[in-house]
Amino acid sequence: MTGTGNSTGNRTGICAGRVAVVTGAGRGLGRAHALALAAEGAAVVVNDLGVAPDGAGASAGPAQQVADEIHAIGGRAVAHTGDITTTDGAASLITTALDAFGRLDALVNNAGFLRDRMLVNLDEDDWDAVIRVHLKGHFLPLRHAAAHWRAEAKAGRTPDARIINTGSGAGLLGSVGQGNYSAAKAGIIGLTLVAAAELAPYGVQINALAPAARTRMTERTFAATMAAPAAGEFDAMAPENVSPLVVWLASAGSAGVTGRVFEAEAGRITVMEGWRPGPTADKGTRWTPTEAGETTRGLLAAAEAPQPVYGAR
Repeated sequence: MTGTGNSTGNRTGICAGRVAVVTGAGRGLGRAHALALAAEGAAVVVNDLGVAPDGAGASAGPAQQVADEIHAIGGRAVAHTGDITTTDGAASLITTALDAFGRLDALVNNAGFLRDRMLVNLDEDDWDAVIRVHLKGHFLPLRHAAAHWRAEAKAGRTPDARIINTGSGAGLLGSVGQGNYSAAKAGIIGLTLVAAAELAPYGVQINALAPAARTRMTERTFAATMAAPAAGEFDAMAPENVSPLVVWLASAGSAGVTGRVFEAEAGRITVMEGWRPGPTADKGTRWTPTEAGETTRGLLAAAEAPQPVYGAR
């Protein structure tokens, strides 16, 4: 398979000469990332299954349309419409990059959909589907990309590779009505931290991003927040606002940055600082239940209050 389109794209951008794979790149954030990577010189594999917002159906149209947009700006791209929640689909994603462009430098895991329900109404199928597309849909492409990069490192060609995973504020704080999605996104953060440690010896850096932007997944759930601005005003929720950080993390210029979690929205970038020890008491021997309760009350009084769960009243 060969990449099509004009190969005279940006040869001086921060990703010039690099090859990036973006999952869920047919619309929303993934599309914005793919176009931004191409604008900075990367050749891009545009993956999208073309499903509805709840994961139903499939279409090759969205992935090909974004690849065509990249060709139109003089970049290099190829569409991939395989299901990255399957071993065969994830493996073919990596093979597509290697066959089309001869190398792989960055993987942006972004694919996902929603099936929102309050927990008492959330059935097993909706739980499994969301966990599969977000969490398994991160693990399988990561695993196949990592196997390629490990082989390269062992052959004496240590890569300068990057993985950018897509978390969410829902995974950091929780989100009412999104128990399945919040659990999946929290799992992605854990996966990111482990992968960053395990793959560092092979020249792979891995970070996670919790974006806030207007997409098919957010424009109805958070309609007021995601509303488009008046003409001429800065569009704070445009997906394109998130992509510059993704592009930089995918570039060689992000050397030394790994195992980190960022929030990005509008014009704001935040380094998230996760679980770390707070107030502690040590009796030196076993507590009684009453002592444990009284001591814990005191520790909680000295601790910072947790941030509210999204959607909590």
